[in-house]
Amino acid sequence: MEYNVNYRDIQFNLFEYLNIQSLGETEKYQGFGRDEYDAILSEGLKFAQKEIAPLNKKSDEIGCIHENDTVKAPPGFKEAYKNFAANGFLAMDVPTTYGGQNLPMVLTEACGEFFTGSSVAFAMYPGLTRGAAHLIEVFATEELAKTYVPKMYSGEWGGTMCLTEPQAGSAVGDITTSAVKEGDHYKIKGNKIFISSGDHDMTDNIVHLVLARVEGDAPGTKGISLFVVPKFRVNADGSLGESNDVKCVNIEHKMGIKGSATCSLSFGDNDTCIGYLVGEQSKGMRMMFQLMNEARLGVGLQGQATAGAAYEAALRYAKERVQGGGKLIIEYPDVRRMLITQKAYVEGMRALLLYSAYQEDLAKTQKDEAAAQKAQNRIDLLVPICKAYCSDMGFKVTELAIQTHGGYGYCSEYPVEQLMRDVKIASIYEGTNAIQSLDLIARKLGLNQGQLFRELYEDLSGFCAKQAEHPALKEEVASLKKANDDLGMITMKLGEWAMTKNFDQPQLHSISYLYNMGDVVLAWLLTDQAVLALSKLEAIWQAKGATEEEAKSKICEEDEEAKFYESKVKVARFFVSNILPQTKARSKALLSGDESALKIRF
Repeated sequence: MEYNVNYRDIQFNLFEYLNIQSLGETEKYQGFGRDEYDAILSEGLKFAQKEIAPLNKKSDEIGCIHENDTVKAPPGFKEAYKNFAANGFLAMDVPTTYGGQNLPMVLTEACGEFFTGSSVAFAMYPGLTRGAAHLIEVFATEELAKTYVPKMYSGEWGGTMCLTEPQAGSAVGDITTSAVKEGDHYKIKGNKIFISSGDHDMTDNIVHLVLARVEGDAPGTKGISLFVVPKFRVNADGSLGESNDVKCVNIEHKMGIKGSATCSLSFGDNDTCIGYLVGEQSKGMRMMFQLMNEARLGVGLQGQATAGAAYEAALRYAKERVQGGGKLIIEYPDVRRMLITQKAYVEGMRALLLYSAYQEDLAKTQKDEAAAQKAQNRIDLLVPICKAYCSDMGFKVTELAIQTHGGYGYCSEYPVEQLMRDVKIASIYEGTNAIQSLDLIARKLGLNQGQLFRELYEDLSGFCAKQAEHPALKEEVASLKKANDDLGMITMKLGEWAMTKNFDQPQLHSISYLYNMGDVVLAWLLTDQAVLALSKLEAIWQAKGATEEEAKSKICEEDEEAKFYESKVKVARFFVSNILPQTKARSKALLSGDESALKIRF
């Protein structure tokens, strides 16, 4: 599979819109600047195109092989994983203590688009290892961290998160995996399912983070603890010892991401599986939420990155496919509608994810406590949007990419059908998108007396007030203001229902509310970027002495930079004019009070 991405748009987001080079002025990222970030970004793309992308189609055809209680990864994955870690990509954003690069999260997110877009299945292995290692680094004892984290960051050992059980599903509080204290460790016994990267032959050991209940602890999520459970025991000198009674009993045969081993794991069949407590007993869910939040941002990235790859494939096809009297299909209005819809979603989701990652960097680097807290509030509010909106809209983009290809899009000779299959899981795992929407309305909206939403609403209102008389974009700004005001009104309605204990209506419409917030935030980011792009475009026109519209248009046709900035403006206008109005219909449905879904007799 050939992998393409709009590299210029990523540069625009990072260096012109977010201005991430300013992070070099902070103590945490001192010494890093645009040159360093550009070099890392370039190497990341090169690695994705040369080493990961060529494996993607073959991994889909061959998949993983389960034999004798172990799993063999697709051809080439082991070598690529080793090189991925050796190049420092596995631990880009984590501290240097145990081998991390200490780079900004936003840069990691940008490179993550390359790795994920070139192969979702491959990217899951290092992604889960990094997340598990970082959780151990933050919450475990120094002894545990020293034993496991360096070899996970180096790529020698892999990592997983083990939550789901056959009888529990999304109800994590119903797990039955048990932990019985025995000296300095615990005996672990139970079964986990749907464990991504649960077993493979790419690393010498796999470190499982397992949720289990210590004997006698409270039922539900309050009594769950977190344990480090290695596939092979680790000797005092760091070498590998005997098997730790962890067995892969099955792998799932899936619609997509076939190169990612989705395993059913058995712990303690022979009563010899041991684990080590991470942090405090019965505080496992609190710690696991760090890994789950990181994973949810990663799943949102899967939606966006896959959509980006699908759009680029559709665009290339539309520029080459001749149909109907020697006419390229990109000349047909409906094809152009599909392409700009894909482009608008891809660029909007990219802006959202990079903006969100940057908020995480700001939360860690701002000396002003209020500014740091505001950045943390923003990322907390946007996590469910990033996960659910981007995974659902990412799937929608792949659907449009197939449609752009026509019948060929349905055939395996072209990459878009695989991309569609690969991305579908993103709306299901790491908490279904309905769970994300309930988290948004039931938890995030109420935090700190509504402060998280209020700050977002005020920022959007401030932007609209500032740009209300923009000479070229005032109509788009007015539409954004109306949508933001409607979002505020609907948010208040949700609050009213909560006060009257009417929980059915909010649950019926929670996903529609999440989509509305996603549409409004994307419209804001794209319009804000259009303001910047237009100023850059006008500078180009002025430098070239263009004053007439015909001359300006010719420059945009011939000058790549001018063409890029012009496209940013047109994408924003399209999104505000064609996608943002959908929020009105959802708001009307939410306010209707219709309970047919609750009362129909199925």
